Amino acid sequence: MNVEVNWLAILLATVSSMVIGSIWYGKVGFMESWQKLTGMKPKKGKELQKAMMAGMTTAVVSSFLMAVVLAHAAFIAHAFYGNSFMTDAVETAFWVWLGFQGLRMLMNDTFEGRRKKLTLINAGNSFVTIIVMGIIIGAIGV
Repeated sequence: MNVEVNWLAILLATVSSMVIGSIWYGKVGFMESWQKLTGMKPKKGKELQKAMMAGMTTAVVSSFLMAVVLAHAAFIAHAFYGNSFMTDAVETAFWVWLGFQGLRMLMNDTFEGRRKKLTLINAGNSFVTIIVMGIIIGAIGV
């Protein structure tokens, strides 16, 4: 089987991840709570620029790869289940989040002694991000 993906869908899913993250962890989202729970102090000047460049580069590359993997998994799920591509993409996104991100994050945060509120903030962002990616990939198709 040759897996087909729509690169426009992957690009838009990547962009959606960046938009969701900037809102989720921004001033209108959970920025204050997240900073307090992680002990992060706001950076300034060159330190801020360096941190932003490293963080944004990592975020873009990670989001792109996550969208590629999700598109591949959605294609395979669609070939197997044969529902609408939207249904198969969103269901795949949910199961990928639950099995590979949500539960792993819960386990790691439990072992690291992180506060439940921080786990919920981060898991919520991860969930919304991957579901929106699934919707975009499902809507555009292959």
